[in-house]
Amino acid sequence: MCGIIGYIGSKPVVPVILDGLKRLEYRGYDSAGIAVVDAGRLDIRRSAGKLANLEQVLAKSPLEGQYGLGHTRWATHGRPTEENAHPHRDGSGRLVVVHNGIIENYLELKRELLAKGHAFQSETDTEVVAHLVQEEARGDGLENAVRRAMARVRGLFALVLLSADDPEKLVAVRNGPPIVVGLGDGEYFVASDVPAILAHTRTVVFMDDREMAVVTPAGATFRSLDGAPVTHTPTRVTWDPVMAEKAGYKHFMLKEIVEQPRALRETILGRVSVDSAQTFLDELAIDPADLAAVNKVTMVACGTSWHAALVGKFMIEELARVPVEVDYGSEFRYRDPIIDRRSLAVAITQSGETADTLAALREAKAKGARSVAICNVVGSMATREAEGTIYTHAGPEIGVASTKAFTTQLVALYLLALRLAEVREALSADQRRLAVDGLMHLPQVVEGAIQASTLTEDIAARFHSRSDFLYLGRGVNYPIALEGALKLKEISYIHAEGYPAGEMKHGPIALIDEAMPVVALAPRDAVFEKMLGNIQEAKARGASVIAVTTEGADNPLADLLDRDTDSLVAIPATTPLLTPVSMTIPLQLLAYHIAVRRGCDVDQPRNLAKSVTVE
Repeated sequence: MCGIIGYIGSKPVVPVILDGLKRLEYRGYDSAGIAVVDAGRLDIRRSAGKLANLEQVLAKSPLEGQYGLGHTRWATHGRPTEENAHPHRDGSGRLVVVHNGIIENYLELKRELLAKGHAFQSETDTEVVAHLVQEEARGDGLENAVRRAMARVRGLFALVLLSADDPEKLVAVRNGPPIVVGLGDGEYFVASDVPAILAHTRTVVFMDDREMAVVTPAGATFRSLDGAPVTHTPTRVTWDPVMAEKAGYKHFMLKEIVEQPRALRETILGRVSVDSAQTFLDELAIDPADLAAVNKVTMVACGTSWHAALVGKFMIEELARVPVEVDYGSEFRYRDPIIDRRSLAVAITQSGETADTLAALREAKAKGARSVAICNVVGSMATREAEGTIYTHAGPEIGVASTKAFTTQLVALYLLALRLAEVREALSADQRRLAVDGLMHLPQVVEGAIQASTLTEDIAARFHSRSDFLYLGRGVNYPIALEGALKLKEISYIHAEGYPAGEMKHGPIALIDEAMPVVALAPRDAVFEKMLGNIQEAKARGASVIAVTTEGADNPLADLLDRDTDSLVAIPATTPLLTPVSMTIPLQLLAYHIAVRRGCDVDQPRNLAKSVTVE
């Protein structure tokens, strides 16, 4: 979850590393540091707090160098202080390391190193690696010392090291959290995520687990930690560097909310035929006969992606008539799930590097299941380990709270549902055409939902000081109530709970009073009248209701709600199974505007990181 960048090339190294750290600050933000080598001298600058604090340190005490590395930290071991900030030195002060992950046996190693006379300056597990590599040095190159040290380390980690005694060399190791090596024109990069290097190159190598990269001015070479050479075919990242910029928006989150119609079009483009109502998912890579033989789908995901999976359950069961289970990635492998060759495991992960989801995917594969990843990042670990992939073409998502990644996941799941329905002949031709027609019109519907949701700014002004919210939805939209509550919690720090509306009387109704706003998702669908009943029950207990509904004349909600205490947002209608996509938009914007009103750090909420790459 920390941000890492290393650079070797002809450009001034400090500006390149600082720019990369700014693009990675969503991965870690409680301290930051940079190390560079200049004419054989290794220098470090570090600071606690946001990256801006490090920039102030560098303004007072500048650095220059030929190559270097930087880090922005999300604390696991040790408080967010300057002493615990990366990079960390060895005992000689000539070698440094930056790290993302957890060294599980660091206490055992630290005790051993202390007995040998090593002195430690921090509370971190990371510093142990620097001293262990120093202990394993034999004068045969940094990479060999690192390889010997790694034989003694347990855990999930991504490491980048440099030594002033082995000049013009970066050594990177991956065992779990991601490491990307960027191949430029006479310059080379190591980073924990693609956005850090997009401004310089879009040609990258995604390292595999138990693998090492050695980066020099001559290029990058790869070996396993056992020493065997590894050959990689570089991946061309299609993201435009401009997509990772704010482009005039106050926050990345707002930009990414507004980008959703484009992202949805990109995810749909070329994958369905309006004429034949066929679905084309070439990267799915599972034979149609094998796909038709699937008798159960198991989805594994975490956080927002888990909410997408809940919606996907409705989509697949209704369209393809296949039973679907939804599991938390973090829980799946700690039971003994019943899965076999006729099961389809679907791993949903924006980054493709979520540790718990990857572990669940591996567990399902080990039990014989067919496997598909729904992912946004080309070449990421999930896409390499799954049999097939459905890419969500959302582009880089920088805001920690997921927005366009979520709605494109919903579209990818809808496409998977259509493909399963097609190979199983579960829908008639006319039914498929209706389903495809709704999908093709979805980006336009979402554009309308963004326009209609301008009301959320006024609603936020009224309710931003409240301490608790309740979100309610029914059927395919109840997961959107969960997602709306999560968004509010993540970025505004307001306590919020999402529930299936039918469960309101089974506990949550005890909490409802004049101080608690109730956000009710009430599209004009088959359970609309049920939702009206829930809204009346909430109002009878004094709640202010924020209702999201679909446009249309004679909506009973208009008469049911009180203009002085309640609020109504009406968005364009779409087909029932795609309503969750459009219903999501007002909830994203409501959370955004409330967070802004409360003065919260919208893009980098406290205690959170974009991708959870360790368990």
